[in-house]
Amino acid sequence: MITQKAKYAFKALLYLCKADGREPAQVEDIAGRTGIPRKFLEHILLNLKHSGLIASRRGRNGGYILIKDPAEVSLGQVLRMIDGPIAPLPCLSKTAYRPCPDCADEPACAIRKVFGDIYAATLLSMEGVTLADLVRSDRLLDLDGPGLEALAAKA
Repeated sequence: MITQKAKYAFKALLYLCKADGREPAQVEDIAGRTGIPRKFLEHILLNLKHSGLIASRRGRNGGYILIKDPAEVSLGQVLRMIDGPIAPLPCLSKTAYRPCPDCADEPACAIRKVFGDIYAATLLSMEGVTLADLVRSDRLLDLDGPGLEALAAKA
């Protein structure tokens, strides 16, 4: 399950992707359009800025813009930026590996094997879907019905 912070990050990024970087989006606009609490959004945007995904501009016409190509940013990358390692076990993590303290034989561990297979399939999906795909999905939903926000609220 992703955290609320990650869900808000995806909503904010979806908003920034749709803005196409023409003009910086102000925090108030992003918060108002996405329903993200302003203070929480500020922390998320700072996190995304420090990760090099967005940039900010100061001043009256300032705000935030996406600086990476949405087609090159996977959902897995964003999830790691916001929530940290996404592996179900520390011994499977690609970015924060550490052996499980209660495991005597990692290669023979049945738990590691089963969750490793599940994690590999999940990771393949998350790394294969980009922010651009998320934008396309949302636009398709906008044409035929409610957007992603309405569908997420029903889940």
